Amino acid sequence: MALPADFTLTEQDGRTAAVLSGDWTARGLFDAGLRLEDALANTRALHLDLTGVNRCDTAGAYAILRAAGDRLKTEQVQARREVLRLLELVAAAIQVEPEPTVRSGGFHALLERIGKGVFGLFGDAYGTMVFLGHLLVAVGRCIADPRRVRWAPTIALCERAGLDAMPIVAVTTFFIGAVVALLGANMLTDFGAQVYSVELIGISVMREFNILITAILLAGRSASSFAAEIGSMKMNQEIDAMQVMGVDPYEALVLPRFAALLFTIPLLVFVATIAGLAGGILVVWVVLDLSPTFFLQRIIDFVGWTHFGIGMLKAPVMAAVIAAIGCRQGMEVGNDVESLGRRVTAAVVHAIFAIILIDAIFALIFMELDI
Repeated sequence: MALPADFTLTEQDGRTAAVLSGDWTARGLFDAGLRLEDALANTRALHLDLTGVNRCDTAGAYAILRAAGDRLKTEQVQARREVLRLLELVAAAIQVEPEPTVRSGGFHALLERIGKGVFGLFGDAYGTMVFLGHLLVAVGRCIADPRRVRWAPTIALCERAGLDAMPIVAVTTFFIGAVVALLGANMLTDFGAQVYSVELIGISVMREFNILITAILLAGRSASSFAAEIGSMKMNQEIDAMQVMGVDPYEALVLPRFAALLFTIPLLVFVATIAGLAGGILVVWVVLDLSPTFFLQRIIDFVGWTHFGIGMLKAPVMAAVIAAIGCRQGMEVGNDVESLGRRVTAAVVHAIFAIILIDAIFALIFMELDI
């Protein structure tokens, strides 16, 4: 049973002796520290008897040291060894002076910020390699034993991260296709080549805009969601609890999100292609009076399936990058809400940057291959 902190004062050999009892802890202290300080205010020689103290923490040790002041010496304290050690540690911490904050400005601050950025870049690269290593191990385990695959969360994430994004993907690509068609029709009409707006719409939508718009929308929708979900679990120490129970968080949390995006992004790209072409057909039909039949026949004859295949080829890569960035940023969340906000923002920004960079790399590769 917890006893409140208390003390009694006695006179021994011309000096004041304070006999402490009870629990000198943050919960049992109450006003005992202040009363002890007032009682010892006018004393010179001092002896402390702490043998009757049941428990003592840093709060109680600080109250004792503050009440005793400079009059306290180790040989004047009678206590158990662990209590004496605690008093020494707290006394040493009290005497440490805070380091002055050095404010640097100008060119020095710029160099310091650049150095921290470069160091952070290498740290992110190392963390990415560690994340990929854990993920590959989880994938290998699931390939070796398919019973380890968690199909229930994978299917649920397919619906939430993939199928639920279908309306926004379709609407966005529809208007993108309509805008491309409108710009192409206005510009090519000046040259009497308005019929080539069909090829412009087909190539731009089937090769670039279908996968690019889908990936950017998934970066803002799914990458942020993955980072927030895993990050909140990290804050609440749920991931630590999973590891204690022997559950691999990469196998239980990261792998289903990877699989969900890999399964659903081809369908989303197909829907984006159909919606973008529908927007182009509508504008060409209204502005140039070219029928939908003529539009589709010209797409088949002069555009073909190559550009659509290139767009679909990018889909798995984009899905893997979006899932990896979102899940990795979630795994890096600390124990505060500010860290969660920073990581969710970083997940979206990094995913969009990676999508544009990968699309540019694909463009260079296909240009060199003359495809």
